[in-house]
Amino acid sequence: MTAPDERFSRSRALRERLSRRPQLADPPPTLPEPRTPVDDRIHDAPAWFTYTAAGDRIVWSEGLGAMLGQSHAENELSRQVLARYVHRDDHARALGAITRTWTGREPVRTTVRLMRTDGGWFDVDCRLEPVADRDGTVRGIRGIVHDVSARERARREVARLARRVESVQPSIIEHDPATGLLTRARFADEIDRALRRGGGAVLVIRVEPDRLDGEGVRPDRNADLLHAAARVLEGVVRPADLLGRVGPNEIAVLLAGTSWAMARRQAELFVEALRAQSFVLPDSWSRACAWGGLVRYHADGEAGSHDLLIDAEQAWRQAREADRPLTVMAQPVPVRDRQGSYRSRVADALGTDRFTLFSQPIVELQSNTVTRHELLLRVLDETDGPQSPIQVLDTAERLDAVFDIDLWVVERAMQIAAERTDLSLQINLSGRSVGDPRLTPEIERLLRQYGVSPERLTFEITETALIGNLSEARRFADRIRDLGCELALDDFGSGYASFRYLRMFPIDLVKIDGEYVVDLVDNPQDRVLVQALVQVCQAYGIHTVAEFVQDEATLRLLRELGVDYVQGYLIGHPSPIEPGRLRRS
Repeated sequence: MTAPDERFSRSRALRERLSRRPQLADPPPTLPEPRTPVDDRIHDAPAWFTYTAAGDRIVWSEGLGAMLGQSHAENELSRQVLARYVHRDDHARALGAITRTWTGREPVRTTVRLMRTDGGWFDVDCRLEPVADRDGTVRGIRGIVHDVSARERARREVARLARRVESVQPSIIEHDPATGLLTRARFADEIDRALRRGGGAVLVIRVEPDRLDGEGVRPDRNADLLHAAARVLEGVVRPADLLGRVGPNEIAVLLAGTSWAMARRQAELFVEALRAQSFVLPDSWSRACAWGGLVRYHADGEAGSHDLLIDAEQAWRQAREADRPLTVMAQPVPVRDRQGSYRSRVADALGTDRFTLFSQPIVELQSNTVTRHELLLRVLDETDGPQSPIQVLDTAERLDAVFDIDLWVVERAMQIAAERTDLSLQINLSGRSVGDPRLTPEIERLLRQYGVSPERLTFEITETALIGNLSEARRFADRIRDLGCELALDDFGSGYASFRYLRMFPIDLVKIDGEYVVDLVDNPQDRVLVQALVQVCQAYGIHTVAEFVQDEATLRLLRELGVDYVQGYLIGHPSPIEPGRLRRS
């Protein structure tokens, strides 16, 4: 057994031997090389350079060398120095100043950016003076340089902020142009905000001309009637209540923080105010029929803004069917019942031909001819007037009822393609349907049934954020391409369309959102964006279509930017599909 003192002495000796061994330290982390400190005397020294024509050489001072981070190399010619140390975007400015100094034989001032050896850059004011012989012949140039980086940085920041103010929308609150009220999307946003604060109610009022008053109001004057109805409601709602246009003939009122009893009284007042009013319109006068649907909501409820709007719309329909002014719902409809009810409405609309298709021509700019038509869905109202399907499709997307509508559009398109063999058609599909495994076999079946050449069909994917199954959507895209059809991405640059989809799907055609085209001539920011989108698509081998082309100036500019196809009112308005000759552009 080892004695305690002996163990301690061995431990001490071991520690001493270990302490004499070289220690292995962890390597220090790799950091960028710090800039070499410059002697204050050199830093404060005058910064100048001299160029001599004889030998085409340039010499600079220690002060300028310190600013650049490198002394002058004797074997560098002046042109090499310019290319290396002057920012490439300022080459033309620097050469112009040198030329004016040389030919004008007088001092010239300019501001350029100089490059440091570490890759950074700084701004300088440079005074160029000609160096002349006694006979006046210029033999060189001398430049005095002052660092003005702080001043130029501040100037650029002011310019950046000014551009940002010009390019950013003053508000994201969108107003309906016909009534001045909030659009459906923005009104839904306000409902969502109100849901976070507490309870209240949502009222949707349907406004129609009274058919008993002679001819009443023509369908194209419904917007005038709705505009007048909006002014009446603005006169009777409380300051805290919000109004929005949520449909072709519907106005909604958000009664946030209102008790249920008060909401019911207010709803009855609003509907009665519209029914009692005589409306003077541009070419006629009329009384209005009005029906209201009122739905109560709670802060902790499951129903969202779009659910409440759907329920309120269903409530006014019940009021009209029962011939009473108002239907109230003390609670939102359960999700399953809401889906079932809306699917029944879609099936009824499909079965009673409440949907129709219009077409709009698309011109290929290379040949200046109409080479394809886009099929556009329209919903027929009670007077058989075509209305935009945005509200119907938005609701159908949210309630997973859009597949039947898309399938109806595809089959009708196949019928048109079989009848009109001279047409190439573009067919819109919702993102949700593209991710539905039922779609591909249905399209294959319809192609066989109607004997349509697949090369004449292009399927446009809209609302890509709503694609439920990306893997299934990719299989759909690959199969469609295998069949010979083309694939397009709609509203690119806006909404949910992403650059990511250009690599995810075999896209043949990208439609640049009309939001960036309508003011293209007068908006430089939109021009930069459209040009960038075109260049990206060209790099990916994708054709581009510009929407909302309304004048010749925009058309010329799009041609210069390299857009392949154009579409808009200048080319042709959407119109019912009828036999006829394709118009040449």
